[in-house]
Formats: sequence, structure tokens, C-alpha cells
Amino acid sequence: MKFISLNCNGIRSSLEKGLADYIRNIKPDFICFQETKANQDQVPPSLWEEGGYTPIFHSAEKKGYSGVAVLYKKPPEKITIGIGDPFFDKEGRSIYLEYSNFALWNLYFPSGTTGDVRQAAKMKFLDLFQKESSKRRKKQPNIIVCGDVNIAHTPQDIHDPKGNAKNSGFLPEEREWLSGFLNKGWVDTFRYLHPDKQEYSWWTFRAGARAKNKGWRIDYFFVTEELKKNVKSHSVYRDKPLSDHAPLEFEIKL
Repeated sequence: MKFISLNCNGIRSSLEKGLADYIRNIKPDFICFQETKANQDQVPPSLWEEGGYTPIFHSAEKKGYSGVAVLYKKPPEKITIGIGDPFFDKEGRSIYLEYSNFALWNLYFPSGTTGDVRQAAKMKFLDLFQKESSKRRKKQPNIIVCGDVNIAHTPQDIHDPKGNAKNSGFLPEEREWLSGFLNKGWVDTFRYLHPDKQEYSWWTFRAGARAKNKGWRIDYFFVTEELKKNVKSHSVYRDKPLSDHAPLEFEIKL
């Protein structure tokens, strides 16, 4: 089963850059978007109709901000919109699809780059997600989590670890949280398959960072330990920029 995850930094912008052609070529079973910055009625239906997908959007109340969406082919048994906190749910950050043999969770974690208030909100979201993931795992042990986590885990996942040591996204407390999450029986599938590979998923638009490959790996596919043996492949699509993030391509046997 094939999955794509992409922070599109505006889904309409990604469409202008060739998103539909990319999906047409890959033919995934599921497509997970973060930072859509749009409501469903602002996106051409051809994006999902052509490939036989059904869309589900969780958009932010604030226009042109945040938002997640999932395109799926097989109807889920249950869909949960939001993570269960009114503050974060109005920002459009979580869609959870439940099937008989697995669940898919698409998330857009907050960024803390704009200051202390948002950094505090980010840490609160991490704590909330940790608790909610433990709760959901008791019901369904086979969970796939994907999205923009806004944290680079280790020095291997960022182009300038020393220079970014005090920047949101690579703070010690964020990295410690991610280590703790993984130690609770979750698998970073890219690092599991590519333990020594230096690869990034996001580059700032400034100073030609992408051309110089000065990036961060902040987008992930996590699976519960129970699914680890089923993971087949995980790659980062770099051929054509569709956003300041690169799409993640993930395949697993389910």
C-alpha cells in the first residue's frame, strides 16, 4: 500500500507547480497534505476525482492558515477530525482514519518559530499528541502517523546543527520529546530503513537553501512497533519542487 505525505505550503500553490501530475504518476492509495491553507471548496475537485479518491479536509478557522487533508480510495470505518483540544482543533491539524487492520493519522504539528507564545503552544501540542497516541494505540495497535512534525531529531537530520541549536525545531527539549516518543514503541521509518543517510525534507526559500541542500528533516512517517516488519520503502521526492517541503513516499504491506 502506497502513501504520500506533503506539507504543500498552500495546496493551490502546489497545484500550480505540478501536484496533480505528480499524484497521477505515483498513483498512491492515500495522500496526506499538511498546511493546505484552503477549504475544500477552494480546491479543484479534479485533484481527487481523476484518481478515484474521496477527500476529507480539516481546515483552520483562520483563512489561509494551516489545515490538513487526506485523499483516500478505500472508505474508512471511522473518521475523527481534530485531536480533541478546541484551541488546536480550530487550527486544522489532525485527521484520523480507522480501518479494521490499521489506522492512518495525518498531522500538522505547530511551529514555534514566531516566538515564545507559539513555542509554548507547540510543546503543549506535543504533550497532547503523546497522550492521545497512547490512548488510540490501546484500541488499534497498528497505526501509521505522518506529517510535518516541525522537529529535526538528530544532527544527522539538519544541515547546521551547531548554528541551529537554539532555534525552534532543533531545541534540546523538542529533540528529547521525539526521542521519548520513539522509545515508547514508535518507529521513524526513514531512519529505520536508512540509518546512515543524510536526507532533508524542508528548505527555507531564502538564500538558495534548496540548491545548496541546506535543509532539515522535519517530515515523518512513524509506525507502531507492530508494523515495523511490514515497512517496505520510504523515500523523499526531490525531482521537482512542489513546495518548500518535499513529498515523502512510503510503502507498507497491510
